[in-house]
Amino acid sequence: MQVLVESFTDATPLLENPGALRHAAEEEGVLFFRGLLPRELVLELRSQFLDVLARHGWVEPGNLDGVANHEAIAAEDPAAMVASGVGIHNKAYADIQKLELFHNLAHHPKLISLYEGLFQGSVLPHPRHIARLMLPAAFNAPTPPHQDFIHIQGTKNVWTAWIPVGDCPRELGGLTVVRKGHKEGLLPVAASEGAGGLETHMCARNYTWLETDFQAGDVLTFNSLTVHKSLKPQRRDHVRLSMDYRFQPAAEEIEQASLKPHGEVTTWDEIYRDWKSNDLKYYWKKHNLSMGEWDDSIRWQKEKIC
Repeated sequence: MQVLVESFTDATPLLENPGALRHAAEEEGVLFFRGLLPRELVLELRSQFLDVLARHGWVEPGNLDGVANHEAIAAEDPAAMVASGVGIHNKAYADIQKLELFHNLAHHPKLISLYEGLFQGSVLPHPRHIARLMLPAAFNAPTPPHQDFIHIQGTKNVWTAWIPVGDCPRELGGLTVVRKGHKEGLLPVAASEGAGGLETHMCARNYTWLETDFQAGDVLTFNSLTVHKSLKPQRRDHVRLSMDYRFQPAAEEIEQASLKPHGEVTTWDEIYRDWKSNDLKYYWKKHNLSMGEWDDSIRWQKEKIC
């Protein structure tokens, strides 16, 4: 088995040519856009994330660098901190979920335009947005190699947007993706540490991992069958902040859980309670959605042979 590591190619020029964009997506299973989102908006969200972490003593207040307080982190119950798979306990994560900008940014015109070009039609952003607030602690294992489809289901035509909330060099533990990692369909899995709790087996074939030093405003997007994982962090003094948004054609099937708050750590009513605008509250109810059924055999296909 041969494993190669290469850098992402910036797909920004393809935004002016939707046909070429779709061809690259179909061939590669992944697209990377340098500086697609306004840097100042992403850094504002970073500030809001860090304010929540600072209230729990896990980072220095008022410091955008996200320097960790190891003493405060070590005092936490590890089981509680890994329960939701996002790096912090559910009470703090509920506060993250209530941030209006966190949800609104998924509807930024540049993201919607990207997926309209990719899908050639109306786009549905999943409301189940995920934040990763990876404190530098032994209980926060790196996310193992996996395919998102086993956790999402519905249509296979879902694309995840992985967005660093701040600059994220490789040594901080950014995301890495297998080029053409969607071509072989659904691969076998086994239980594993890290977010999602399942590891995809690559079946001892040759493959290429793509990675980069991410900057605030960058967007990495990939198909729900594309294999990806987080790099093992080398810096143990800073928190790594990122988020996952998911998008699909509005007319295609979606599974019910994708319409719930991530981890169900709180309710939509609680999330919306202090928002300044009503424009995006329960926005998915405006669509005539095609609902799919959850198939547990997809998530636990351990017996599949490579």
